[in-house]
Amino acid sequence: MLSVQGLSVEFDTPQGVFRAVDGLSFDVAPGRTLAIVGESGSGKSVTSMAILRLTDFARGRIAEGSMRFRPREGGEIDLAKATESTMLGIRGNEIAMIFQEPMTSLNPVFTVGHQITEALVLHQGLRSAEARKQALALLQKVRLADAERLLDAYPHQLSGGMRQRVMIAMALSCKPALLIADEPTTALDVTIQAQILNTIRELQRDTGTAVIFITHDMGVVAEMADDVVVMWRGRKVEQGTVEQIFNAPQHPYTQTLLAAVPRLGSLRGLPLPQREPLAVLEDGVRRLVGTTQVQDTARYEAPLLQVDRLTTRFDVKRDLLGRVTHRVHAVESVSLDIYPGETLALVGESGSGKSTIGKTLQQLVAPTSGSIRFDGRELSSLDAAGRLQLRQDIQYIFQDPYASLDPRKTVGFSIAEPIRTHRLLDGERAIEQRVAELLESVGLKPEHARRYPHEFSGGQRQRVCIARALGCNPRLIIADESVSALDVSIQAQIIDLLMQLQAERGLSYLFITHDMAVVEKISHRVAVMYLGQIVEMGTRQAVFESPAHAYTRKLLAAVPVAEPGRQKNLALIEGEIPSPMRRVGDEPELLRLVDVGTGHRAAVGA
Repeated sequence: MLSVQGLSVEFDTPQGVFRAVDGLSFDVAPGRTLAIVGESGSGKSVTSMAILRLTDFARGRIAEGSMRFRPREGGEIDLAKATESTMLGIRGNEIAMIFQEPMTSLNPVFTVGHQITEALVLHQGLRSAEARKQALALLQKVRLADAERLLDAYPHQLSGGMRQRVMIAMALSCKPALLIADEPTTALDVTIQAQILNTIRELQRDTGTAVIFITHDMGVVAEMADDVVVMWRGRKVEQGTVEQIFNAPQHPYTQTLLAAVPRLGSLRGLPLPQREPLAVLEDGVRRLVGTTQVQDTARYEAPLLQVDRLTTRFDVKRDLLGRVTHRVHAVESVSLDIYPGETLALVGESGSGKSTIGKTLQQLVAPTSGSIRFDGRELSSLDAAGRLQLRQDIQYIFQDPYASLDPRKTVGFSIAEPIRTHRLLDGERAIEQRVAELLESVGLKPEHARRYPHEFSGGQRQRVCIARALGCNPRLIIADESVSALDVSIQAQIIDLLMQLQAERGLSYLFITHDMAVVEKISHRVAVMYLGQIVEMGTRQAVFESPAHAYTRKLLAAVPVAEPGRQKNLALIEGEIPSPMRRVGDEPELLRLVDVGTGHRAAVGA
């Protein structure tokens, strides 16, 4: 269906011409899935954008090569030489793309329903009413709760995972011949991810759609791919079937990539997380750096942060007289403690209230009721100076790195901004030196400080956000899906960095994530959330080895495992997510946690 031969893509930069993809060749057959893997900045996303000729709008050009595509009605088109009018008929209809960052791909001034129906009206010729009915079915297919209401919602009213599912629904709307999925499940929790992968497989089975899957999740590659292309620094270094790549990797980079994959169950029997030696590639040779160290950093004398019966609700509907009729019960009577040097992982599906808790702690969202104490001080009683100090002590790493960086400022300015705000250093020279150190600590180069956010890949932007959070020397970092956008090799380095900083500085982390394998690797304790309430809480070992609640077992069953051919129990991941929106007066039943082991509690009725 698509044959790419000798593709090279170049960009004009102030430093000269940069070749992002160099001599890349591969074929995609109908009904088969080709996975393109590699570290952040290796050229994966540029390849996908070049196929749709979107590089033309980003100061890029196809310098060499051909991309021969066979449309459904027959014939052959070289996409590298196709006119813009030809590409307009192909984009979204013949070839659809699911982008990596949904907030930057969805139009903020149009409703979700309008943006899905637009493609159906344009390419399928449907009337508005029929297109809206189809859009509703698509939102239900990607398992969005309360799909009818979401048709009239705007992108900013949805969580990151919900926005990504809207993007997937848009891409599937015209049943394309070729679907390019650029990190399509990055922002999704594991149960939604498993169902989305099933949806893509069903589409392939029913229509013979070919899929190019760009991802850093080797578990997803093992589950979805037929063939794999491994890219490194813009070049293809290895290609083969999924079995060949996983069972007998030949190139040192492929071996390094697979060695970095966190594997669920690898810490079985160990009471504490531990730092493992990192597999790195130096001068083309793979070697291990560091030693195994137990992360015994938590000090359980007195909690650093105490959350007591925290409730956060949002008014979403009013009647003609302006009275509130419906509320979203985002967080309902949540109580938890975080101790110095401890990592508490907060896990659960998209929309379960994880990010709302994080934003409430950072004073970005006002709580409806409840108490929050930091270092013994009640947040609600702090004066202006106390709140400013708190913002230095608690730093936030956001889920969407592009939305949290100012596109008009260099990343060096963004990293230095909190250092200047809190007056941590005097003199521009000292600040520049500190910015350079922070960039190097997250795997970037000091000269990257002069670049703007759009000049980085998604994973590199997330590293910039982590560097900015570290600049204030915080005591607690709220990491909201902070490693979900990173490829596995960088993810392993960032996790190791976070654990190293914790050991050196006694940092505490509230680690909000959907990646259970990462949770097992980094956390001391785990709290599992469902519909705004905690359903299970305990030590990492207790929760992972003896899950007491059915929902926890469901989350663990949905984790993709980096073993091709391994079958997943799909029965555990079926079912709809109830909506957190309720009529005023219809209060949710509060769950009661009971002891099921030492320091291990689960909701009654598990």
